[in-house]
Amino acid sequence: MRGARNRDADRDRGQVALEFVGMVPLILLLVAAVWECVLIGYAFSLAGNAADEGARAGAVHGDAGSCAAAAGKHISGAWGLQTDCGRSGDIYKATVTLKIPVLYPGLNFGEITGTGGAAMEKEAE
Repeated sequence: MRGARNRDADRDRGQVALEFVGMVPLILLLVAAVWECVLIGYAFSLAGNAADEGARAGAVHGDAGSCAAAAGKHISGAWGLQTDCGRSGDIYKATVTLKIPVLYPGLNFGEITGTGGAAMEKEAE
């Protein structure tokens, strides 16, 4: 009986290594997919925050230059920042567009838009 067990153990030798080699690509693919989801979420957060900051600066200073400068203050060039700022009645609106990265900023496949608005501030007379 003891000899039969040794033969079964010999047939299973290397099984763990083979399963590991087969699972590594799937694990790496899963990690890449999770990382991409993190980058997309971060891009949404950056776009919204930049639009809010730009709208606030535009409402205070009243010009598109200060809006664009404030929106791009914390965003690097790899995100492909585009701003559209302007007044709409008593509200100053800012729209920020960022490119969606694929695995790292700089390799892109789409765009994310964030919008923000702030009430125009009038100086006391």
